[in-house]
Amino acid sequence: MDVDIIEEEQHLAQVQSLRSAGKRPMRLPVDDAHPFELEAYISSYSGRTYVERLLHIMSVCPTLAPQALQLAIAEAVKGRDTSLYREIFSRYDRAHVDLGDEIPELSALASFDQQWVEETNAKNQAERTKLEVELKTYSSNMIKESIRMAHRDLGDFYRSIGDLSSALKHYTKSREYCTTSQHVLDMCMSVVELLMEQRNYSHIATYVFKAEAALESVSIVKAHAGPEAPAGAAQIQKEKRNAEREKTQTKLDVATGLSHLGQSNYEKAANTFLKVGPVKGLEEWSRKLIAPGDVAIYATLCALATFPRPLIRSQILENDVFGMYIEQEPYIRELLESYMSNRFKNVLEILERYSTRHHIDIHLHFHVVALTNMIRSKALVMYFQPFSSIRLERMGQAFGWTVEELEQEVVSLIQSGEIKARVDRQNKILKAKETDQRAALFAKAIKSGQEMQATNRKLLLRMRLQQADLVVKPPKGQAGYNYSTGHPSELLSGDY
Repeated sequence: MDVDIIEEEQHLAQVQSLRSAGKRPMRLPVDDAHPFELEAYISSYSGRTYVERLLHIMSVCPTLAPQALQLAIAEAVKGRDTSLYREIFSRYDRAHVDLGDEIPELSALASFDQQWVEETNAKNQAERTKLEVELKTYSSNMIKESIRMAHRDLGDFYRSIGDLSSALKHYTKSREYCTTSQHVLDMCMSVVELLMEQRNYSHIATYVFKAEAALESVSIVKAHAGPEAPAGAAQIQKEKRNAEREKTQTKLDVATGLSHLGQSNYEKAANTFLKVGPVKGLEEWSRKLIAPGDVAIYATLCALATFPRPLIRSQILENDVFGMYIEQEPYIRELLESYMSNRFKNVLEILERYSTRHHIDIHLHFHVVALTNMIRSKALVMYFQPFSSIRLERMGQAFGWTVEELEQEVVSLIQSGEIKARVDRQNKILKAKETDQRAALFAKAIKSGQEMQATNRKLLLRMRLQQADLVVKPPKGQAGYNYSTGHPSELLSGDY
């Protein structure tokens, strides 16, 4: 099924569920408190992801739909995907239905270019026929390399017209005709790109694993290929191979990080994004699939939600390579510095100020609320940690909340076990639970004594069974199992 059809069905289901609950679809604010420049944001992308991000913006932020419509149409007509072009108009219609008279009607902004659609479909059909004839010809001649390239070209073609399922079929079919590790690597990279466009996060890891295995084979082959070169030339060749390998690995790390993020494995996502190589290693993936600033946002939010403070300092703030990504989004550095200096009120204000920017991202959208809640909970736990008791009023001032809001947050953390304390609602004080060290020591001693007693009973039972000659020896060549010690030995049996 085409990814656009899937997205449309998901959107309709979401709209229907919200309407049945008496609510309207998400409408992200764009104002002084939530600044967002659409043209500045979308200029970091190109091609299909450019249009798909604008379609997402029409869904979650309909007030930007008129501007997004114009930009999306201008980009879509540069390509050959007529289904994507149609989706632009239908997505704007849905936004207009949601907002009514708050945005202009579609007819006042743009008209559907039926002539372009028909001409493009005709060209696509001619190109498809030509490529399929080539594949049949090569298949009849049994030329493996030509068959592989024909499948690759068909995969590229179907991907360009938005038929992603057919593209995936031809990419994977070309695997049968790969004769070198480099061919396998190229095929895997094409599939990984396609899965990223589909946002099929669960399958990305499979092809990343295959690509890494092929990359290792390619490196070994290149290292042993060719005649012996002089020392200087050999060193240059080695550096060139390492640079090529690093660029490919950078892309694979980005894909793996997206896979973990899409499956809500935030700690793994943070670790993977922080391993990504220099920005130049993204090569054609930059703009085409992802922007360097996106890597900084994904890694930072996931790290703040899952990493302890020392790890944030060593892995992010002291990471020169990742610093180049942070430079793409200056507010990320401010967010990190506020977190590390315990200015949690400023942290929450930054997260709120850029919440529209985070929700507008097609990969991050479904995780913004969860990540923000995790960061807020961690901040509350860290703030209370040094205190045995503290007034909720003082704590609320540090976070910019009212006493009632803070009390609700603290109670939920106590119930989940993240804060071991109790709330004095009358005096509005949060008190840490005191541990009786003497009672804890006695409890530990009693537990150790019970464990020793149980072990001794097992040993005495074994001795009595042996004295009563209730021992069954295993057949020759077979080891028994001693259930009291957990090691192979004689098997015990008998009526007892």
